[in-house]
Amino acid sequence: MGRSRRRSRDGTPPQAGATQVEGSPLPSGAVVGVWSDGFGRVATRSLQVLAVLAVIAVLALAVTQLSLVVIPVLIALVLAAAISPLVAWLRRRGLPSLLATWIALVALVAVLSGIVWLVVLAVVNQWDELRTQALDGFAELQTYVQGLPFEITDEQIRSAQESAAGLLRSDAVGSGAIAGVSQTADFVAGFFIMIVVLFFFLKDGPKLWEFLLRPFEGHRYERGKRIGDATIRTLGGYVRGTAIIAAVDAVAIGIGLAILGVPLAIPLSVLVFLLAFIPLVGATLAGILATLVALVAVGPVEALVVAALVIVVNQLEGDLLQPIVMGRALRLHPLVILVALTAGTVLVGLTGAVLAVPIAASIWRAVQVWDGPDLPARFAREKRPETVQQAS
Repeated sequence: MGRSRRRSRDGTPPQAGATQVEGSPLPSGAVVGVWSDGFGRVATRSLQVLAVLAVIAVLALAVTQLSLVVIPVLIALVLAAAISPLVAWLRRRGLPSLLATWIALVALVAVLSGIVWLVVLAVVNQWDELRTQALDGFAELQTYVQGLPFEITDEQIRSAQESAAGLLRSDAVGSGAIAGVSQTADFVAGFFIMIVVLFFFLKDGPKLWEFLLRPFEGHRYERGKRIGDATIRTLGGYVRGTAIIAAVDAVAIGIGLAILGVPLAIPLSVLVFLLAFIPLVGATLAGILATLVALVAVGPVEALVVAALVIVVNQLEGDLLQPIVMGRALRLHPLVILVALTAGTVLVGLTGAVLAVPIAASIWRAVQVWDGPDLPARFAREKRPETVQQAS
């Protein structure tokens, strides 16, 4: 697309660098550039969008390729934000920084180890009972299925059982077991990386952030300080609030399972606690699993009671606990949560689903304090009706 030039009344060519204002007559000495018309502006914006998408794609590729390092560091950051108040409280009590860090770290590892030991012990003690009840329940389920309006023959059921057994004996399972060994090794390595990084985050977190802010001065330095403080508060508040809500859900559902005589009540309660860290879908998955265990091991009536219990607990959580414990500052729109969950799961699987929402919440909080403690970035500021009327 070439340049359109016009001559002034005296016949002299227009001056280079001048552009015509759209909708106004072309002044003397003006020239129209290829990027100044409507199509040029669209092309400019398109190039900018493509550049941003390219940066995002490179970051996503780096995360997937370096997940063995990136994921432990992110988990350590989230855990450090959650238990940093304990370290600060110990320091205010006069303990040295190193000793306070070790106490908090050992306490965290002890709690996690205790939960794992409790689950394993409950599974081992109740496994024989669960197996017997599962076989009886499966037989009852076969009888129930055969009584349905559409016919499912014994031959079809046996064929499905033989297919499942053949799958377990296939080479795919063997290769999956080998892949599982490799993933276990990666998990152990990532766990130790996470512990080491968590130790230094707890001990020297503010110093590390101060080191990263050295190139900045003035208002940019103050902005970095605000973003760092807001991110840690948001991550810590989100994890602690979610843990409180998850504990309440796990205790309530666990008590109900124990009263109904459902086996593996403790492991199922722990699973409810863990899946509560995955918004929207975690509670649903835990409820479905608990209902299936009750259906197979106890009976259909108890399974319906378990399903009703899960629905009631989740409803109380959403209407009562979430607004009180989490607060409005940490609440995200369900669409944002869904997009974050999908992106995190696609990138790094289950770990990404757990980390996606707190990271999205911290990013949104950073945007809210971008230009001041209570002044969001310009694009995120709420447009008041009077402002919109004046602009129009």
